[in-house]
Amino acid sequence: MAIDRIWSYAPGSGHIEGQDLTGFAVAATDGTIGHVDREDAPHGMRHLVVDTGVWVFGRSVLVPAGVVTGIDTQGRKITLGCTRGDAKAAPRFQTDSETRDRGYLTAVGDYYDRLPPRATTSA
Repeated sequence: MAIDRIWSYAPGSGHIEGQDLTGFAVAATDGTIGHVDREDAPHGMRHLVVDTGVWVFGRSVLVPAGVVTGIDTQGRKITLGCTRGDAKAAPRFQTDSETRDRGYLTAVGDYYDRLPPRATTSA
C-alpha cells in the first residue's frame, strides 16, 4: 500500500462519500477491536478514531482510511486489513489534538504502511 493511499479508502471498500460511520463496529483480521468514535481528514489524512472500550484499557486507536478493507453498511461493521495486535502496537493515541497533528499522523501512516498485507476473515 503506497503511503499516499494510506489516507484514502480503497476502491471496492464499500465506502460511500458523506456516509457517517460513527458507531460502526470495527474488526481486525482476528477479531473486533471496538467501534468508530469519529472520522476526520485534516491535511487530507482521512482516518477513523476507534474506541477500543476495555480491550486496550479504554484507549482509542487511530486508523488510516487506507487500512479499511470493507464497510458493511447494513451490518454497521468495518473490516480492517490488520490484526488486533497491529492496531494495539500503532503509535499511541493520547489526545484529541493528535488527530490534527501532521507529525503524529505521518508516524501513524508510516507504521500502517509498513505492515504486511493481511487476509481478512469474518470476525
